[in-house]
Amino acid sequence: MIHTENEKRGWVVGITGASGSVYGVRLVEALLEQGFPVHVVVSNAGWRVLSEELGWNAGKREQMLREKFDGLPGKLHYHPIADIGATIASGSFQVEGMVIAPCSMGTLSAVANGTSDNLMTRAADVMLKEGRTLVLVPRETPLHAIHLENMLKLARLGVRIIPAMPAFYFHPETIADLVDFQVGKMLDSMRVEHRLFARWNGGQAAARLSTED
Repeated sequence: MIHTENEKRGWVVGITGASGSVYGVRLVEALLEQGFPVHVVVSNAGWRVLSEELGWNAGKREQMLREKFDGLPGKLHYHPIADIGATIASGSFQVEGMVIAPCSMGTLSAVANGTSDNLMTRAADVMLKEGRTLVLVPRETPLHAIHLENMLKLARLGVRIIPAMPAFYFHPETIADLVDFQVGKMLDSMRVEHRLFARWNGGQAAARLSTED
């Protein structure tokens, strides 16, 4: 596949059954807003959580995605979790990389151990074998030794592990602010420019010292 200078390669976004489906939805939205093609894969448990947390109708999957993302510059591609023949299941189909947000411990374990038993874990395996960007956003607490060992194993392979741990130094006022911070950290690892949160500039103490100087 030949890409022109102005053409953007797409990203794959996976949404699993861990709590925090809003992270994946906001990431898809942020990428589409910048004109990126986005390939979305949602696990069956992920659809359950989208229903529980965001009120989505899991029985009308593609319709819900269209209603949420229609009108944005980028192109959305939805792939059912069982479609092992989808484009993103092959390394010959070129994308920039993949983010799984949120990432359940079951999916993280499958990726860490090469268990490609559905489209999401196969797509993640493709990212690893092709040396592309892979970002996982685990959302679980507390973590036991197996969780930590799987994360360490993946980190040693170059996978970016970004736990769902929003910060508070930028004085968030809404839940949306906390979500944007987390999604912004994902975009940083993807090397995608954004303005989703105010970056640290030394804080009030630094500003005071600067004034005194």
